[in-house]
Amino acid sequence: MLKEFQKFIMRGNVIDLAVGVIIGGAFGAIVTSLVNDLIGPIIGLLTGGINLAGQTLTVGSVTLGTGNFVQAIINFLIIGFVLFLIIRAMNRMLPPPPPPPPPGPTPEEKLTDAIERLIKVMDQK
Repeated sequence: MLKEFQKFIMRGNVIDLAVGVIIGGAFGAIVTSLVNDLIGPIIGLLTGGINLAGQTLTVGSVTLGTGNFVQAIINFLIIGFVLFLIIRAMNRMLPPPPPPPPPGPTPEEKLTDAIERLIKVMDQK
């Protein structure tokens, strides 16, 4: 079982996934800083100094962190948009996939061809 696990863990997909998770975590920190330090203050300036992250809504005895939720949505949209731009740029840099090969003859065409060859052979005799 240990050898099987070693074979599984050393597959390229697992290593690629691990690298993606690590880079994703670092990218998440960058986006969080972008939202907290740049976009948040701009939104606050446009809304008259409201600190988006600190906004709460109190319902009865429960306090809801609505500002944090809105901030998480903004983070998600920024990450999604940046990933869209990255994938779009990669797709433009990669060559287009080759066209599929033409389809081979159908079974009916093969049979017809074989019959025609037999007829030609029979005519030659």
